[in-house]
Amino acid sequence: MACWLYEGLLLFAVVFVAGWLFSTLGQMRDAMDARRPLLQAFLFVVFGIYFTVFWSRGQTLAMKTWKLRMVDRHGRTPTQGRALARYLLSWVWFLPPLATIHALPFKVSGGEVFVLLAGWAAVWALLARFHPQQQFWHDALAGTRIVDAAATFR
Repeated sequence: MACWLYEGLLLFAVVFVAGWLFSTLGQMRDAMDARRPLLQAFLFVVFGIYFTVFWSRGQTLAMKTWKLRMVDRHGRTPTQGRALARYLLSWVWFLPPLATIHALPFKVSGGEVFVLLAGWAAVWALLARFHPQQQFWHDALAGTRIVDAAATFR
């Protein structure tokens, strides 16, 4: 969990720089600009590049700090294709609550969105407890796993 929080801090910097570049080069005037969906798609691609590059090398900066490493089923550093598959599969976390929010016949407030997303994340985490190797399902589907980096180099 601490690694996730640290990764979030690092991603804040990535979002800040990427968003600033996009809004400056695209001459966006405010956050409600009509190009907002393009900004979101751009950030999705930037995150994909960030995670694919770092995961294909085995670790993000946060994972290095917390001595974690991503490997494939054979204990090797994952390929870029496998890292990209893991990135895309990790978005499955958000699909059920977002589909629920979209399907609701009434407008949902920010607090309700947070509760739905947090509740689904808790369910997703609990589902990992039922996996034979106690992995998150996006790791199992992508053929990756997170291991203790310190233990792999002993």
